[in-house]
Amino acid sequence: MITVEKTGKTVEEAVASALKELQVTENDVTVEVLEQPKSGFLGLIGGRPAKVAVTLIKKEEPKEEETITVETEEALPVVGEDPIAVGKAFLMDVFAKMNLTVAIEAEEKEEVVLFDLKGNDLGILIGRHGQTLDALQYLTNLAANKHAGEGRKRIVLDVEDYRKRREETLVRLAQRLANKVKRRNQRIVLEPMSRHERKIIHMALQDDPQIATYSEGEEPYRKIVIAVKR
Repeated sequence: MITVEKTGKTVEEAVASALKELQVTENDVTVEVLEQPKSGFLGLIGGRPAKVAVTLIKKEEPKEEETITVETEEALPVVGEDPIAVGKAFLMDVFAKMNLTVAIEAEEKEEVVLFDLKGNDLGILIGRHGQTLDALQYLTNLAANKHAGEGRKRIVLDVEDYRKRREETLVRLAQRLANKVKRRNQRIVLEPMSRHERKIIHMALQDDPQIATYSEGEEPYRKIVIAVKR
């Protein structure tokens, strides 16, 4: 059996895409809904498309022309788009729909490309503890690298040095809580954090001979624990 997974704004759109690729009708397949669509913030950030698995249940002999086409496509080299340009275009489209005026300054730093977003009243792009910024960064990387081939780039979004300020805040928090743990000889469990922010806490306390840090729980509710080293 042949199974095709497709996404779309709706379940119907995803199924139609799969049927078109298989060149069959709904009578020839079974449909499994893997994910229901979910609207994001303002319909833009943090949303999720519908995802379906469509399985062909009717055996069909492939046409000779179709076989030749597949083999030809596999033999062709991947022509990549510039992920930086595509990422910028994606963000500018998002900002236009949000009625925001934002300037994007791109800077390549070692293994990442930093997009520094500048403008007035951009707090809406940061969200609580940077959650909205992280979601927007995730979507930007998906869009930028979709057709990048071997020229993929890891894009990091920042709003006027928010990430640097957040890192400094987390380091101070880690040191203050570590001192509290040592005084009381009791462990402290922090609120759920992203993997990046948990790493900042771990690194801030890794050289303290009296303190141990570890994570517990499941994503997206995984938390850092600070305790006295035994």
